[in-house]
Amino acid sequence: MKFVVLSLLVAVACADRLYEAPAARAASDEIAILRDDRVIEDDGRYNFDMETANGIVMSESGSPVGDEGAINSAGSFSYTAPDGTDIHLQYVADENGFQPQGDHLPVAPEFPHPIPDFVLRQIEFAKEEDARNARGEISRSYGAPHDD
Repeated sequence: MKFVVLSLLVAVACADRLYEAPAARAASDEIAILRDDRVIEDDGRYNFDMETANGIVMSESGSPVGDEGAINSAGSFSYTAPDGTDIHLQYVADENGFQPQGDHLPVAPEFPHPIPDFVLRQIEFAKEEDARNARGEISRSYGAPHDD
């Protein structure tokens, strides 16, 4: 028991040497805010525009909709990504959710896209299975035919 207590005391005494606190930010790391304009109306409408010295620009406006406290918003922001890419995003947030638009966002493939043959064969097999079931036939197969 004494060994366990002694081990715990040594671990606590050494713990401050194992953990290194993050370095404090230097004053030179601070980014100046060049513009910060905010307007909030009594009826719930709002608008704000902000710009920083490192090129971040953000703008948003919104207004209440209905009696439930919902707010429709629209806005944009832009900045330079760490890899140097210029990022520009516009968005709307309303009853249909958050809807961002930007060239940097991934895009789903256009539809209709080519359907793989194995999928087409499975669809055909399912149609045949449905037809057999409709005729009262019992299927003895559990999968689509294979191209062996």
